[in-house]
Amino acid sequence: MERGNAKHSPRVDDELAHEVDGIVKGTAGGRAEEFREAEPAGEDQPSASISPEGDDRGGVPQGMTPEEVELRSRFGRYINRSALPGDRDRLKADAQRNEAPDDVLAEIDRLPTGVRFQTVSEAWAALGHHNETRRW
Repeated sequence: MERGNAKHSPRVDDELAHEVDGIVKGTAGGRAEEFREAEPAGEDQPSASISPEGDDRGGVPQGMTPEEVELRSRFGRYINRSALPGDRDRLKADAQRNEAPDDVLAEIDRLPTGVRFQTVSEAWAALGHHNETRRW
């Protein structure tokens, strides 16, 4: 039987085929040799974690409760970025086009007249609600 490969001997070809057997067949592993598997962390080393200790990214911003985050998100969900900057009437018209529920429209009605809001957070603060506090 002629293999057509001049780089390796038939024995090396068989070994290489055995190494990738798991990849080719889609079974677990992928490498036949045990030395190719990753070693677990040592006894004196910390275990792997998706989020390192002290990493406070994600979750609830400082200065707000989860309920406030949800309410502000719900309030801003019906105001498109194209409506900003805008006053109370522009924000309400945009929210109505986006079929905002009555409680969101009632919140917009509470906004002061004659004030242009640059962001949803500015409008939210004008209603007396909390926004996140920045840490620099």
